[in-house]
Amino acid sequence: MPTAAESSPPVDEGRRAHFGDFYDSARTVADGAELLLVHGNCQAESLRIVLEGDDVRAVRMPPVHELTADDVPHLLRLLGATRHLVTQPVRDDYRGLPIGTGQLATALPPGATTLLVPVIRVAGLYPTHVLVRPTSDPGLSPPVVPYHDLRTLLAASDPSHADDHLARVPTVDQVRAVAAGSQEQLRRRERDHGTVVVSDLLDRPTFADARTLNHPGNPVWRELAHRVRERLGLAPGWQDPGRPLLDHLHAPRLASVVEAFDPGSAPTDHWLVDGVALPDQDVRRAHLDWYGRHPDVVEQGLERHRPTLDLLGLR
Repeated sequence: MPTAAESSPPVDEGRRAHFGDFYDSARTVADGAELLLVHGNCQAESLRIVLEGDDVRAVRMPPVHELTADDVPHLLRLLGATRHLVTQPVRDDYRGLPIGTGQLATALPPGATTLLVPVIRVAGLYPTHVLVRPTSDPGLSPPVVPYHDLRTLLAASDPSHADDHLARVPTVDQVRAVAAGSQEQLRRRERDHGTVVVSDLLDRPTFADARTLNHPGNPVWRELAHRVRERLGLAPGWQDPGRPLLDHLHAPRLASVVEAFDPGSAPTDHWLVDGVALPDQDVRRAHLDWYGRHPDVVEQGLERHRPTLDLLGLR
């Protein structure tokens, strides 16, 4: 891994304001606090918030998919003074940058700790929703919301039966089958990477545990913070953020999912985007129009998620 440059390129002022301690890394390192970095996708920032405490300073940094070559010198300076690196498994040279888990670990000072946490997905609560990273552009997302509905992908691939595909609703047994498959994938990731275990928290999930496929709720963050702190040898507890985390987007709730996992809640047929209700049918319409311009996403999404289609009986 390269060494930090003596000077770094200028940073956009809005970005600098949001990630101030990261970009003012020379000052951050000099203040003598015990530093902790959390590295990963959008989930990393939520974990950072709940790990903050009097005994450790958890520095806010850009998510891994937003890091640029200009950010690397700042990251290296921080790593050189970091006591604890908490990271999701990230492959070496991710997006052409030396920001993989193993690469960052080599930049830590002697005696520093590296602890892995898994990427969390709760497919059982949102069994028809998937993420698709097309090979042409892994950062490409559909409009309105970044999640694909398998039924909408099928409708785009088979327009003559589009209404039939869109009307399909998973049964309770199918929902539970998707949930079991999702949990097994999570357990496998935990085993393969030696991460902190979180899967047991999601064996019987409720909507409080996840607002979308990959946006866990506060109960998950609270318990994960306890486990991470214990593994790092820090004082027990968590930093209560005083607000729901990852709360800007809520997915619709299918009646069969309500019956399977959270009978005290009610089904919904809309998304909540920053508190505004958007009918699911409007989101599907926008996605169908977008798929017409991106047929490769439809093909790759259906192929990538063939096992889930089988579990849902959609093919």
